[in-house]
Amino acid sequence: MIFLDKILGRKRVLVKENERLVALHKGTILGIFGPGQQVLPNRRNSLDVFRYDLTSPVFASVYEKALFEKLPEVAEYHLTVFRTGVGEVAVIERDGAIYAILGPSQKLAVWTEAGPWKEMRVDTAQELAVDPVLARRLVLARKLEFLVNHAVLEGQVGLLFVDGTYVRTLEPGMHAFWNVGKALQVKIVDLKRQSLDVAGQELLTKDRVTIRVNISADYRVVDPVKAVGSVKDFADTLYRALQLAFRRTLGTMTLDQILERRVSINAEAAEKVREDMMAIGVEIADIELKDVILPGDMREILNQVVAAEKQAEANVIRRREETNATRSLLNTAKVMAEHPVMLRLKELEALEAIAGKVDNLTIHNGTSGLMNDLVKLRDI
Repeated sequence: MIFLDKILGRKRVLVKENERLVALHKGTILGIFGPGQQVLPNRRNSLDVFRYDLTSPVFASVYEKALFEKLPEVAEYHLTVFRTGVGEVAVIERDGAIYAILGPSQKLAVWTEAGPWKEMRVDTAQELAVDPVLARRLVLARKLEFLVNHAVLEGQVGLLFVDGTYVRTLEPGMHAFWNVGKALQVKIVDLKRQSLDVAGQELLTKDRVTIRVNISADYRVVDPVKAVGSVKDFADTLYRALQLAFRRTLGTMTLDQILERRVSINAEAAEKVREDMMAIGVEIADIELKDVILPGDMREILNQVVAAEKQAEANVIRRREETNATRSLLNTAKVMAEHPVMLRLKELEALEAIAGKVDNLTIHNGTSGLMNDLVKLRDI
């Protein structure tokens, strides 16, 4: 048999079940051959064979074009070609599992017998969003080269911009998009109430005293599209608005007025800030002048003033009490002068108080003599 094959100028080639063979005779495509023993012409070793394992289903060969041009029926029987247009994406499935993703203007040739194959084509010019179920399958298959995911948390919204143009607002959840041929951006905006602090803001009062103030504001975004589209950074805009408003308000007041009217200052300065920020979709809840910080020398002066004021108040209270005490003594003296018995009773009270502090008492001339010498009551 081998001798006969040599005489006839042929060669027997065994092709396994999981293989396919591309044969060329004298540089010309003979065809694609399946499993079994194939008898092929081979005069003067003019046969070239190329084996392909179906476990690697992609057909990558320099003879692909020649096959489809010279043997189109054979090529179409053995090979499946997927091709995408401009702006298209194709999801290729093999036996129910995602095998590959083709971007715009790409091609993939596979062995048909390695399938079954299925194609899902998407026109990204019409819709960039990826179905959530498909997005999860792509993530699990780790086919992410043309996919971009964005997570929007509870209390937030996402603003979708395509090529710099606002498209729509994304609600909380996971959002997937085809990232092909267009610049895609998602701007996350927090809708919850937030606090902004302006710390250590220096300004000059009307009486030329340099002070530092701490300001706090609570705000929330009510129109995210306007807030993002009107200014570069709405939080920075609010920060500067608070600075300017309080600088203008406090700069027209003296230090004493600022310290006395902190609540009214908040109302005066806050109104302008609220109007300006509402115009860009930001609602201001509370604005508070938290602290007024004075220079060290000014604090000492004010402490001295406060100490002097408190000392003066203490002196007034002390004199008032002394006057009241003197007036009380005068009234008591008048009562005793008009009623001698009251005077004697006071003397007895004093004697009782003295006796309570004496340990030993020596009495001369008896108790009657003691009482007669110390207390002499007149007949009333």
